Amino acid sequence: MEFLGLILSVVIAIYLALDSPKYGKNPWLWGILGFIFSLLTLGIYLIQTNRKVAGWILLVIAILYWLFILFVVIGIAAFYSLYS
Repeated sequence: MEFLGLILSVVIAIYLALDSPKYGKNPWLWGILGFIFSLLTLGIYLIQTNRKVAGWILLVIAILYWLFILFVVIGIAAFYSLYS
């Protein structure tokens, strides 16, 4: 599963690095940010390049995903602290 996340990050980074010069943006910056933050960066990039619907959809999905992960981690930590 982690391998798929890595592949997705690499694909997004390559896409952003190749597409960003068309809009006068720095390809290194967008490529690195795309590799680190993946869908969040792609969503923001699409919003900035006037592809707002797709960008907002990706941004909302990415935020919901990270909130879910955060709540799961907090829940697990709370569970173990209560029952240890």
